Amino acid sequence: MQIDSRLLDDLARLFGGAMGTAQGARHEVEALFRRQVERALSAMEVVGRDEFEAVKAMAVKARTEQEALQERLTRLEAALGPEKTQS
Repeated sequence: MQIDSRLLDDLARLFGGAMGTAQGARHEVEALFRRQVERALSAMEVVGRDEFEAVKAMAVKARTEQEALQERLTRLEAALGPEKTQS
């Protein structure tokens, strides 16, 4: 019984060590993969999320302003009458 217990303890330690090594290797591979992807994206000059969101907000603002100006122009043209807007 004591031999079986020692054998089981040794096996448990062996598997525990193997699991720790496997997790360490996994983290190392993930870090390497992440660096490779970041390097590839950097080479392609892909913009980051923050830059994209900033430009998107600027585009929404510009579109809103353009629509407001278009509406104002339409009202002004209507106020001038049809003969004044045909230049």
